[in-house]
Amino acid sequence: MSEEHSSPIKTWQQLVVVVVAAFVVPVIVIAMLASLVSGGAKRAASADDNELLARIRPVGTVELAKASSPRVALSGEQVYVQVCKACHEAGIAGAHKFGDKAPWSKVIAQGDKLTYEHAIKGIRAMPAKGGNPDLTDVEVQAAVVHMVNAAGATWKAPAAPAAVPTMTVAVGADRTGAVSAQAAGSE
Repeated sequence: MSEEHSSPIKTWQQLVVVVVAAFVVPVIVIAMLASLVSGGAKRAASADDNELLARIRPVGTVELAKASSPRVALSGEQVYVQVCKACHEAGIAGAHKFGDKAPWSKVIAQGDKLTYEHAIKGIRAMPAKGGNPDLTDVEVQAAVVHMVNAAGATWKAPAAPAAVPTMTVAVGADRTGAVSAQAAGSE
């Protein structure tokens, strides 16, 4: 037979070396390329890095809440204007229109306790507390009294509790871009 068409691998040991080299050489080449692309070994922060951080730092800060004194309870009319009016003025999603005596008469007939419970916990399309979880139960009750009284009821508004302490939370970033939060209670 002719030697031209024979394989250069003559023994099983040569075959093992060729197979191992076929896997090891590409892995080494990929590792070297990754090292070249990533800049080699990690280096210490330089002045250029500090300049870069100064250029990309946040422009301002965010204040989530700011209060200098205890929170004062809102009146029923204030709660209505801020929360309830959005649906009850136009009758959105089946809400009883403000001052419309016919639909409100059914609400008035069921009594104040059940009506307060529905307003606080939510019913049908109306979310709990009209969608504002920051309202106290007394504020929601005052809004209910305001609405049913506009439809002809004579319910008494609940007594307002003492002022509630609030907490201020400020979030900001320093010159390096690190975010910090600071909370302070006020009474």
